[in-house]
Amino acid sequence: MEKGTLIEFWQNGERRLAVIDRPEGKKHWIAIDVRSQSHTLHPRKITYEVKGQTYKPSDIPSFLAEVQPLLDPSSVEVAWELLVEDGETFDPATLASILFSDQSPVYCYAAYLLLSEDKIYFKNKGDGYEPRSANQVAELKHQLEVGEQRRREQEEFLTRIQQALSGEVVHWQDSDRTRLDAVERFALQPETASRPAQDILAAIGRPQNAQSAFDFLVDIGLWSPHENLSLRRSQIPVQFSNKVVEVTQLMVENPPADPDSNRLDLTHLKVYTIDDESTQEIDDGLSVETSSDGRQRLWIHIADPSRLVSPGDDLDLEARRRTTTLYLPTGMIPMFPPDLATGPMSLVQGKLCYALSFGVILDESGGVEEYRIHPTSVKPTYRLTYEDVDEMLQLGVQAEPEIADIAALARLRQSWRQSQGSINISMPEASIKVYGDEITINVLEDSPSRQLVAEMMILAGEVAGRYGQDHQLPLLYRSQPQPELPPQEELLQLPAGPVRFCAMRRCMPRSEMSVTPARHASLGLETYTQVTSPIRRYSDLLAHFQIKAHLRGEPLPFSAEKLQEIVLSVSSSAYEATLVERQTNRYWGLEYLRRNAGEVWQAQMLRWLREDDNLGLILLEDLGLELAMRFKRSLHPGDRLEVQVSHADPRQDVIHLRESVNHEAQLTINN
Repeated sequence: MEKGTLIEFWQNGERRLAVIDRPEGKKHWIAIDVRSQSHTLHPRKITYEVKGQTYKPSDIPSFLAEVQPLLDPSSVEVAWELLVEDGETFDPATLASILFSDQSPVYCYAAYLLLSEDKIYFKNKGDGYEPRSANQVAELKHQLEVGEQRRREQEEFLTRIQQALSGEVVHWQDSDRTRLDAVERFALQPETASRPAQDILAAIGRPQNAQSAFDFLVDIGLWSPHENLSLRRSQIPVQFSNKVVEVTQLMVENPPADPDSNRLDLTHLKVYTIDDESTQEIDDGLSVETSSDGRQRLWIHIADPSRLVSPGDDLDLEARRRTTTLYLPTGMIPMFPPDLATGPMSLVQGKLCYALSFGVILDESGGVEEYRIHPTSVKPTYRLTYEDVDEMLQLGVQAEPEIADIAALARLRQSWRQSQGSINISMPEASIKVYGDEITINVLEDSPSRQLVAEMMILAGEVAGRYGQDHQLPLLYRSQPQPELPPQEELLQLPAGPVRFCAMRRCMPRSEMSVTPARHASLGLETYTQVTSPIRRYSDLLAHFQIKAHLRGEPLPFSAEKLQEIVLSVSSSAYEATLVERQTNRYWGLEYLRRNAGEVWQAQMLRWLREDDNLGLILLEDLGLELAMRFKRSLHPGDRLEVQVSHADPRQDVIHLRESVNHEAQLTINN
């Protein structure tokens, strides 16, 4: 190259022009730019050489000014249409001749710039360029359009984020969902963090970690500060699909024909439903009648959703997928759509309802002397709460002698089960409810009414199990191995109540589910199957399908092999639901304690967790909450103490308790 040659090179990602001044060594050149700065360049660094004329550095601005008006990108497409048929390689001078009918330096450099900036029509090949095929051009255009659309969507998405962060109401677009889902996954499972989630957080100037993702979702209003992360991490569906909603609506408006046309009419019986006041799915009712021979027959009426649901239909498969109704402090997530579960499926007071009823006559000791099972029609007379029934039993209400009769039969049953080796463990249970921002915790008392209902449900489960066993029906039988309890003398040394029950509870093996009947140790029954909650427990619905088909003389819908297959999925889903319920109750229990950190709670030491570390399990008696606590003094199971919260972080599942100042002061005075 001679002195004065105008060349192009790249520096810091930008095109630069300079004029060759002199050689430097054997291979390099010294070039001077418009600011009189010198650059030492290897020939490989030089990307274009303007030929046919020499220049001074001061000529560069005017040269660029002449080039600029020629840089029309649309002209490249025109040139491509002319050159694509030949498909031959060409140089910038050829393009300058086609576009401008001029091959002077300014026009050649303009052609070079158009080619080097083009990403669609031409590709560089050695020292020249060749046109891409029509198919290649179409594909590149599509890719660029997609990329441009994504860029616009990203910009619009970030604009909506800023609006949401400033408190404006934002209508999120369908295209936003993928991006927001990525942030949600990051908040739920930090170990699987994706680049899109981190990019979004970086774009709005936030740290790229799981806590930041959580805070972001709260700040834009998608999540609550108390978002249930355990529920979100689970596979439990919260909403029903459009298809299930449509089927539900059709079922409510046009119920199908009843498959049990010969139902036993029991509408003459007085039927009591007994539940918590907040219960919406009413799936059991109780009656008692005196037979012609003077014996009392208990009737346990169980709601009959199988009148509306058939094995394998949309509602059945949805219920199987959900497995159970989930009861959380913030509300329930039902197994069936509420329009069905709380309406035509439930035993609603004063309405004609359909049930699967278990009629049982007990012998003098409380064992089952005679039983019968029928699809029935009933008309629930009273909807009672547990508190109503406790009051009626306490006052001996003469107008409802049936309540007292049922309670007496329940006590007889309880005595009989005890004689069969049943094991009663009665630990205080916390009922946590969240209404808006208010948290309430009540301790569920093991009252006579709750014992009454529990005994009747256990009785129905025994009868269903016996029916299945007598007729060799494959059902999902519940069983429990015999526990190895501590010796009686050892148990008697522990304080009666929660401490003793806690020691027994540790020894209890988990119950099992199988298509084969087996003894249920803690219930004291030789056979048992859950059948009393078909609206909210899928295993109970399966029992209804099987028993009702047998009562009608029809083939069973499920073989033993198919039931065994279903057991695996049902057990897994039920365990997941139990875990979510436990974790959610734990969160709101800790949040309640955090909000009431100044309160002093009466507690009882239940047992050691790690005695060497002074770590034990305590029961907050007023709340029914069991918590771990590290003690600073010697304690024994059964000892009582007063505790306060020193630190609570529900989101991190952390609670630290200490003995209250008043209690410690009292100990000092006593010592």
